[in-house]
Order: sequence, then C-alpha cells, then structure tokens
Amino acid sequence: MLNLSLTAKVYLCTMPTDMRRGFDGLMRMAEEHLQQNVLAGGLFVFVNRGRDRVKLLYWDQDGLAVWYKRLERGTFALPQIDEETVSVILSATELAMLLGGVDLKRARKRNRYQIPA
Repeated sequence: MLNLSLTAKVYLCTMPTDMRRGFDGLMRMAEEHLQQNVLAGGLFVFVNRGRDRVKLLYWDQDGLAVWYKRLERGTFALPQIDEETVSVILSATELAMLLGGVDLKRARKRNRYQIPA
C-alpha cells in the first residue's frame, strides 16, 4: 500500500519516461531533468509516452522505493502544461486524483482559506 505524507513534495516529470528504467535510471532523471535530489525527500512521478503506466520513486528512510502501476484500459490524464515545462509540483490530493483517473485539466479547485505567507 502506498501511504503519502501530505507534506511531501510531489514532482511530476512531464517528459515521457522509458518504463524499463529502474531505481538508478529514475534517480538520474530526477537529478538531471528535474534538478532535484531524491535522497532529500519528495515523491517523483514518471509517466510513459502512452500515459498508461506510471512509476513513483521515493526515498523510504533506508533505501529507494519504486511503486508501479499499469492501466488495463484508459490513460492517465496529466495536468495542463506548456511544452517547455520539465516538471510540475503536485499536491498529494492532485496525485491521488491523477492515479484515480480524474482529469486534472477539467477539475476545478474551490477557494479555501490559506494562512498568509
């Protein structure tokens, strides 16, 4: 079971990813393309060109962990992005919606109170 911390940053790599990549290949993509250190924390989301497979890479206290999902039908609906964007930061809720089949382009977020920075 995948248990997400609500405080962890979720980085979605918008470049299509070869799903044959393992721990080291995904870690290298996170460092080179997303400019992030996997060992510093966070959750890294990679989607293949056909958008029917997704891998999540994260540091799990004493080692790297990969979570992999393949859809039998349909595709993952990615958020609206421009072509130059290499990564998008998602909330844990947006990640759950993406994995659950909700189209993030059509979903609307309602106004909520936020503490001023």
